[in-house]
Amino acid sequence: MKDCNILLIGAGSIAKAMIRGLTAGRAVERERITVTNRSRREQLLALREMYGVRTVDDIWAQTDAIQAADIVVLAVKPHDLLAVAGRLRPFLKKGAVLLSLAAGIGTDAIEKQVGARVAVVRAMPNTACAVLESATAVCFGRTCNAEAMDLACDVLAQLGEVSIVDEHEMDAVTGVSGSGPAYFYYMVEALQQAAEAQGLSAETARRLILQTLFGAGKMMQETGLEASELRRQVTSPNGTTMAGLQVLEQAGFSQVMHSVVDAATRRSREMGLELQSAE
Repeated sequence: MKDCNILLIGAGSIAKAMIRGLTAGRAVERERITVTNRSRREQLLALREMYGVRTVDDIWAQTDAIQAADIVVLAVKPHDLLAVAGRLRPFLKKGAVLLSLAAGIGTDAIEKQVGARVAVVRAMPNTACAVLESATAVCFGRTCNAEAMDLACDVLAQLGEVSIVDEHEMDAVTGVSGSGPAYFYYMVEALQQAAEAQGLSAETARRLILQTLFGAGKMMQETGLEASELRRQVTSPNGTTMAGLQVLEQAGFSQVMHSVVDAATRRSREMGLELQSAE
């Protein structure tokens, strides 16, 4: 990866996180990273000043950056992705990796736009990529070989943890880890309101809740134990934790989470169909 030229099309939060991850550990030399954006030139200037990467205002007027790229990252809005991919086709070199970060658009639809000479990869990071702790799922198109797969995974690993999945699982990934941070934030909101109702200050409640959330996640990672086992370990018979868990059980918490993930997964599938039928 160190000798690869990387082009990022789009300069939003995910592109910024990727640049940060790639440059922090010098996984790629800064001068080998080029970023472009259709509008908001100030974003490009900020990235160039902060990370020392190359920037291009109009990639269609300076196509040498496309032709030189070993990896092209499409960090554009889903409704723009297929059109951008089609415009790239004449300039992409044989064997280049095209990495899509857009929800809902399958690798087959992208391959129709760019042809068989390019390895198409689809990934779903989440917003924790901003702190390089993303849970990212990745799947591969029919034109990918082992080298392209390894290269894509190496790039995505700069954002956090990478899991390889089959493409038919990507809608579920979107419903679980793509949307997942919002579920935890919502839970933290509710916990903080409950804590303040019991007399804790907002600052104390926030600190306790965030460290509890962090500690619980770290316990799961470092012990390797299932959540059910860790829950049992902290739940004493007839104790405070049991009292709280009984309320969650009576409220149908488990079924609510099933419904939440199902709704988000279905919406991801619907969005994909809407975007591809619009082409």
